Amino acid sequence: MNRGRIYVIAAPSGAGKSTLVNALCKIDPQVQLSISHTTRPMRTGETDGVNYFFVTVDSFKAMIEANEFLEYAQVYDNYYGTNINTIKKFLATGKDIILEIDWQGAQQIRKMFNDAVLIFILPPSLEVLAQRLSARNTDSQEVIEKRLSLAMSDISHAPEFDYLIVNDNFETALQDLCSIIRAPRNKTVRMLEQIKTQFNF
Repeated sequence: MNRGRIYVIAAPSGAGKSTLVNALCKIDPQVQLSISHTTRPMRTGETDGVNYFFVTVDSFKAMIEANEFLEYAQVYDNYYGTNINTIKKFLATGKDIILEIDWQGAQQIRKMFNDAVLIFILPPSLEVLAQRLSARNTDSQEVIEKRLSLAMSDISHAPEFDYLIVNDNFETALQDLCSIIRAPRNKTVRMLEQIKTQFNF
């Protein structure tokens, strides 16, 4: 059985990353979303263990000390991290793993897994990004302004990624994402064992 691949998907807050990833997971059974640990407060509609594992800062720091994270970063005054054992377990099943993390985490993953595929989701413009953040009705204006100021820093790291997707039209962006994920599965090196069995050569 082929080992799964790691796909890192990053974006500035409000670019539509989570919506795209959730849609991808619904239509592609070979994809598994990695659930990160975070210290940020749970938002309305989120579930612990489904969207994130929500932990205290003290618990998160204890996990860092125990070397339980494949990568972790501090973003918007909160910690986010990817558990090593979770990733190893899913890769062993042959499924492709999606990591929703920031550019800092993406760099850490690339150092450990040089075959990881890095994808960056861009908003059509900063004006559209501001509109999307305001429409959430989950953050104060101060937080929104902080996110916008950090968005440019995030976007400046987009050239470090393997693929860029502009989320202007959702369906088009989703098709682009699906194409990137599915194409490597049809490489000869991955298909050879299967076709040898099917065609007896």
